[in-house]
Amino acid sequence: MNKTALRDAILGELRAELDRQRAAAELARDEAISEESRPENKWDTHSQEAAYLAEGQARITREVGEALALLANLPLPDFRPGDRIALGALVLVDTGRGAAAYFLAPRAGGVEVTLDGRRVLVVTPQSPLGRQLLGRRAGEEFAAPGAVRSGRHRITTVA
Repeated sequence: MNKTALRDAILGELRAELDRQRAAAELARDEAISEESRPENKWDTHSQEAAYLAEGQARITREVGEALALLANLPLPDFRPGDRIALGALVLVDTGRGAAAYFLAPRAGGVEVTLDGRRVLVVTPQSPLGRQLLGRRAGEEFAAPGAVRSGRHRITTVA
């Protein structure tokens, strides 16, 4: 799988999310400054709630923008057999019930894309799975974090 194409697909998802978050932030801001949001009495908290929502939407928009910038500039190293998993790695794992593909990135954890017919989930070093993968090599096994059934997962490929 071409990691540049994978990164482009992830960036596309993030751009779409950024557009959605910008629109939501604008709506929330408009609501917060709307004449209809002015308090009718001292117990009316609608304007305060709208302001909190606008602030939260603006923060989410910034975070998605930061993730976009980090991922756009993320080096995509070529991993050779025996190399340890690091940022920019595409990791294929045998879960015992099938194969799973993960891309280790500094942000955007949880974003999922399909490329070449394979679903790839972005994980970060801060996530439980990312912590399990970081520093391991192809052929190593690990216990899946939060797995309902006991069992080991085996790293088959690091690219």
